Amino acid sequence: MKLIRSSRRYMKGVLALFFYCTVASSAQAVDFLPVADVRTGMEGHVDTVVTGDDISSFNLKVLGVMKDRGPSGDLILAKFSGPVMDQTGGIVHGMSGSPAYINGKLVGAVAYGWGFADGTIGMITPIEDMVKLWNIPYEKNLANPWRDSQLIPLGTPLMAYGFDPEALAYMKDKLPSYQYSTYDTAAADGDDVAKPLKAGGSVAALLVDGDLKLGAIGTVTYVDQDKVVAFGHPFLKRGSVGYFMHNASIFTVVKSVESGFKLGSMGAEVGAVTEDRGAGIAGNSGQIISGIPMAITIRDLDMNRTREAGVKVVEADELTPTLGATAVYSFLSKTLDRSGEGTSTLTVKIQPRDSKIPALERTNMFYSSEAIGVKSVDEFYNILDVLMNNRFINYEIADIQVDASVTKDTKTAMIADATLSPAVAAPGDTIVINVKLQPFRGEPVTKEIFFTVPKEQPLGEVTLEVRGGGVIPLPYLLEKQKYNLTDEIIRRLKTYKDFDEFYKELRNTDTNNQIVVEILEDGVSMVEDGDGSSSKSAKIDGVEDTQIPGAVPKSKAKENIPGIDDNNDKEPYKAKIDTEYVIRGDGQFVLNIMSPADRDKAKAKLAKEHAKKLKEEAKQEGKASETSNVASKSSGTDDNGSDDEATKSDEDLK
Repeated sequence: MKLIRSSRRYMKGVLALFFYCTVASSAQAVDFLPVADVRTGMEGHVDTVVTGDDISSFNLKVLGVMKDRGPSGDLILAKFSGPVMDQTGGIVHGMSGSPAYINGKLVGAVAYGWGFADGTIGMITPIEDMVKLWNIPYEKNLANPWRDSQLIPLGTPLMAYGFDPEALAYMKDKLPSYQYSTYDTAAADGDDVAKPLKAGGSVAALLVDGDLKLGAIGTVTYVDQDKVVAFGHPFLKRGSVGYFMHNASIFTVVKSVESGFKLGSMGAEVGAVTEDRGAGIAGNSGQIISGIPMAITIRDLDMNRTREAGVKVVEADELTPTLGATAVYSFLSKTLDRSGEGTSTLTVKIQPRDSKIPALERTNMFYSSEAIGVKSVDEFYNILDVLMNNRFINYEIADIQVDASVTKDTKTAMIADATLSPAVAAPGDTIVINVKLQPFRGEPVTKEIFFTVPKEQPLGEVTLEVRGGGVIPLPYLLEKQKYNLTDEIIRRLKTYKDFDEFYKELRNTDTNNQIVVEILEDGVSMVEDGDGSSSKSAKIDGVEDTQIPGAVPKSKAKENIPGIDDNNDKEPYKAKIDTEYVIRGDGQFVLNIMSPADRDKAKAKLAKEHAKKLKEEAKQEGKASETSNVASKSSGTDDNGSDDEATKSDEDLK
């Protein structure tokens, strides 16, 4: 039996590929009709599922061939008819991949239609282009999704199972280039039973699997043993991929003015989608991929409610951060069953596949007066983003654990005051800073921080910053505004010598609930000379200095952008402690670095001045007390505060 019969031969390479991919033992082996043999007026049929798993057919008639019109080559323009078309109102999303046959030969997959046009007219992707996907060497293709202003791929909608609507909106905002609509769907009986894929049957390509499911439902075009091609158009057009291939069952066809769609459930995992390109998707049944497993635990402290869930997301540099953050956001929203303000504590543990790289563990606190859900997951998104898109190594993730606790309470505190006395030290000295916090609607608390001056610190004045861990020092913030720098630009300007340095900084980045004390770098200024427009930071006491609180001396030696150091070997000197609050506010004071001998002299002088001050205060208090006693006697008031005249008056009233 010949595996491929046609009236015209095509390239030997393609013919050889067909012989490799299509074997006589395949239960679904069929002959192919190449697009070169397609003629106007040819008739045939298309197989697809309208309800459940049963395959129905409708008629096709070839109108012509559109040369180089599709993302992978030619498209076949056809007119469709029959009871199925009458029932659905034309071809709809989800029919993408439906196999089209002419004279018993597979010609391709129904893949495109025109919006706001006759729904019975559409385009077919040639099967010869689709089966080429089986022989593409693995590569990472980060191309943007293919777009056409007129052609509409018939697989655009994403079916979402278990997702919160606000979480899906968050996902769309993070991935604006994909422009995919999402529709909530349900589970169906038998979804957990794996069924063999067959041409004309439904299939789903999932990006998220587990307690949440997110993916596109389409139709299988052709199966050759364990090899599968489907859709007939790109899903996300990301080249070599690792999506989860699932069974799908169709509930119904939903009609729409623009284009209807198949509403279905995403069933059991049956394989892997390995290619996502212009001609469609391709993969292998029986090949189960791990993706990135995520264990999520959410605690609502107010309702004493805990929710645990497990999902896995596809491993893709651009998609994983958004999908992972969306999954956490969705479970958080469903557990809280509310929106609005709150404080959350989020612990993340990311385990890399490379055992030589330590796990990244981080706990941080967040507060929002409007949307605690979004606030809670944004940092998690950023961590995944910088890890998976770092310029040093391919950071592969073995698994992720996320643990979040949320309350509606406002657990924030402002830095109200900080004291440092005396404001002198020598290199290597450890000084004590007392930071007074004012919690939201709470009593003030004081935290003690020990800061060690670097042994190599040059003598002279340095600016010591006291701030919340999530607060950008005011001088840096003003310079950032001055240069019109965005966070993205700063990230690009910041350079690291290797992955270890980058990873260390990521793991040790300050958290919002920390109080941080550090020496500010030279080369920054809070205000331009003579400009009094700066806002005032937290008040700093105990420093003999007339400088405006928060001001940082402007360095004339450096003209570079502040905070961006070409030589990153020097780490910033800082000390930090954890608190039970999200810390806000910052302030600065000047610390005078001296030699040990000069420091001792300065301390002795300050101590002498302090003793003198106390003596004067005591003397003044004594004089005030003596004056008070004299005044009391002259007015007839005794030590117990009684008044003779007042007593006499009371007696008269009696």
